[in-house]
Amino acid sequence: MKQFVKFEDIGLKEYGETWGYQEELFNELLSVKREKKGSGEGAKEALNRLIFVEHPHVYTLGKSGSENNLMLDHIQLQAKDATFFRIDRGGDITYHGPGQIVGYPIFDLEMFGLSLKDYIIALEEAIILTIGEYGIEAGRLKGATGVWLDSDRPDRARKICAIGIRASRYVTMHGFAFNVNTNLDYFNFINPCGFTDKGVTSLQKELGTSQDIAAVKKVLREKLEKIFGIEWVN
Repeated sequence: MKQFVKFEDIGLKEYGETWGYQEELFNELLSVKREKKGSGEGAKEALNRLIFVEHPHVYTLGKSGSENNLMLDHIQLQAKDATFFRIDRGGDITYHGPGQIVGYPIFDLEMFGLSLKDYIIALEEAIILTIGEYGIEAGRLKGATGVWLDSDRPDRARKICAIGIRASRYVTMHGFAFNVNTNLDYFNFINPCGFTDKGVTSLQKELGTSQDIAAVKKVLREKLEKIFGIEWVN
């Protein structure tokens, strides 16, 4: 059974503003879910959402993460034209910036028939399939979420997509950050996702040239549609 999802690409947007928008949609979906449970037949249908966005330079730290994994103080952050947020997703620290596809699915997983674990696996699979369209073999790293290259070689393993989510009553927010044309220098100032011995990469770095990010978004939408059984609505 297809699940209806409204898609929005909101372009380049400040992290704090986007987080607030996510919270609105997340709370709306939770409210509708409670309404449906309480009133049975005739309750209005919940609307799942998918947001694509690029952020100005920002570091975000998950609720279980350590600020020791950020190696810049407030003044240094300003010098790098970057901001910092401690947020309510899982995971440790990561970076968002221009040239990166950040995806925020606000899904009721019960509608999709997915557990939280299966949901993360599905997100990873959509990214893996997208990268495969560019002739790159990607996969998973045992004990770590996200999508990796050369995950079977500890000395070469490098992350191309980070994943961190929040869920309540199986409604999700936050999501993934897929490096396309990302300035990877900004990762030098953190231990990405808490790792001190793993690198990061991007499509641009792996392919040796800047990529058409609109084309990558189109491929990624197609893979998400296939993996999750999505029907897009206006």
